[in-house]
Order: sequence, then C-alpha cells, then structure tokens
Amino acid sequence: MAQRRLVKGNEAIALGALHGGCDAFFGYPITPQNEVPEILSEILPANGRVFLQAESELASINMVYGAAAAGKRAMSSSSSPGISLMMEGLSYIAGAELPCVVVNVQRGGPGLGNIAASQSDYFQACKGGGHGDYEMIVLAPWNVQEMYEFTRDAFGLADKYRVPAFVLSDAVLGSMLESAAIPEEVPEVKPPPKPWATNGRNGRTERTIINSLYLDPQDLSDHNDKLQAVYRRIHENEQRYDTRFADDAEVMVVAYGICARLALSGIKLAREQGIKVGLFRPITVNPFPYAPLRELLGRMRGAWTFELSAGQMVQDVRLSAPERCPVEFFGKMGGILPPPAEVCERIKKFAETVHGS
Repeated sequence: MAQRRLVKGNEAIALGALHGGCDAFFGYPITPQNEVPEILSEILPANGRVFLQAESELASINMVYGAAAAGKRAMSSSSSPGISLMMEGLSYIAGAELPCVVVNVQRGGPGLGNIAASQSDYFQACKGGGHGDYEMIVLAPWNVQEMYEFTRDAFGLADKYRVPAFVLSDAVLGSMLESAAIPEEVPEVKPPPKPWATNGRNGRTERTIINSLYLDPQDLSDHNDKLQAVYRRIHENEQRYDTRFADDAEVMVVAYGICARLALSGIKLAREQGIKVGLFRPITVNPFPYAPLRELLGRMRGAWTFELSAGQMVQDVRLSAPERCPVEFFGKMGGILPPPAEVCERIKKFAETVHGS
C-alpha cells in the first residue's frame, strides 16, 4: 500500500509517467514545468527507459511521434508557449492514430506572458489547437494526487483509443507541495499488443505503415470518418466529473483545476451564510460532461463559471445549460488568484441576482 508523503505537483507528474509505463520522454526546458524533465532525467534511465532533452519543442513532439509509431509509450511535457510549438506535431500524431501523453503546466499568455498560473489554454487543448478535425482526451487534475494518477492513467487511455492524451495542469498545481499516496515501488506495466507498430517485420507478411497523408479526397474522408467514430466512443465512455454539495444546491459553480479548489473554499463560506450553492467539476474537459451538467442545471436557478482566463470553458457550460438557467462568468488573468472570501462574495451576489429574477 502506498504511504502518504509530501510531493510536489511536477514531481507527481514525473512519478505518474514512470508508473504509467512511459518508455521514452522527449522535452525541452520551459518554466514552470522544468522539474518534470529534471526528475525524469534521473528516474527514467535508472529504470531502463529513455530520456532525451531535445533541441526544441518542435523536435520533442516529433520524437514522440517516432517513438509512438514504434509502439512505445512516449511522452512530452511543456508549458503554454512550448505547447503551441507542438500543435502541428500533435495533429500529425492524431492523424496517424498514435497514442502518446502530453502534459501542459499552463502559464499566463498570450505571447510570452508570465510564469504564473493560467487556464487560458483550454481552447487549445479541448478544441484542437492544431489543424484538422482531431480531438484529444484532456484530463484536468485539481490536486497533487490527481497529477500523479491522471498522468499515470493517461497512457492506458491513449493506448485504448490510439489518440493523444493530454493532462491540463497549471503553475500553481505544478509548484504545490501536498500530501499524496504514491507507491515507492515501480509497478510492472504491460501495455496492450500493438500490431500496427513499425517495430520490424517480425514474421509479418504485410508492411506496417504509419501515415497521416491521404491525397485522394475519398480516402481522407474515409479516414476522418474512422477518427470521428473513435471520438464518439470516447465521448460515450470517458466523461468524468465530480460534484460537491449538489443535493440541495440552487446555484451551481462550475470550475476545474486550481479554480475548483478556490471555488470549493468560497462555496463552503457561502453555505455557512445560508447560500445553497454546489460545485460541478469537469475532470475530463474533453470529452466535456455535457449531459450530466445539463441534467444538474435543469433544477438550478443559475450557473456561475469560474476560470483563470477571459472565458473559455464557459462556452461549454452555456452549451450545457437549459434556456431557463442563466450562466454568469467570472475570470482572472495574469496569474492573479482571488482569495476564497472574494469568491464567496461573487457567489453571493450571483445567488441574489438569480433569486430576485
């Protein structure tokens, strides 16, 4: 049984990769995720795995492409501007039906921005930051324990559907030191067979080809239809979410990641003052849990969405909400995190508004 100990968020990502069976990591330094490759540079080679610091993020994601094509569990991590450079490679990987894992420890933007926490890469991760009609499984942890578990489990999800799996973290979670239950021993991991991998003839009579180029329009249309069928399966089977204080709530706060932590603290203060408010936390922000949220909002007076952005996930919340349920957005940018007392006051004002309407 795993003993609880203090673990930093970025360390939890690295341990999750090791325990998830990561065969090879390719990355390039960028704050605030530098501890991920730093730790992996020690623990992967010590366990007979590959670590390589590439010359750029462009090189990193294309090395992931090559290792994944050979049937290996491959991974990269970066922070917002670095992830932007990986978008073309991720589209190629998705088009070639290859599994891999990518972690984004988000920082402020646009441009170079700063190294403080942000959630402004939601569109990039969930709506396809690269070209073409592709999707990724996107997991959003809210504590160090989930940083470990989601990174570990992302490899299995990627293999199951042959898609990139993405962990959407942020600078606060990456730097946070928190108690987590993580095994000391490295578990034995047996990935599923990969007969499609380009790992040698191995007695096969047919060549194995990894490709995302289909020059004939009908061939490309058929390939996209195949991919869309996979994405529909993911939406049917992999929606994950968490609720708190939902049973008697009249107003629902929707938040993910570090904002969900802040929201829960504000909700507890508001409930002490008699406000019947609950929390809906999407765990998979893609596939977004539209149907469970729609069902919940069907009996709410309103939904209050809280993000560290100018408003991105709020669009999915509005798509989920019945016409009679108003949705209000509250956001902070630049790495500013509002204290729970401010969150509580905002919730109270929204609750008063919807109760008076």
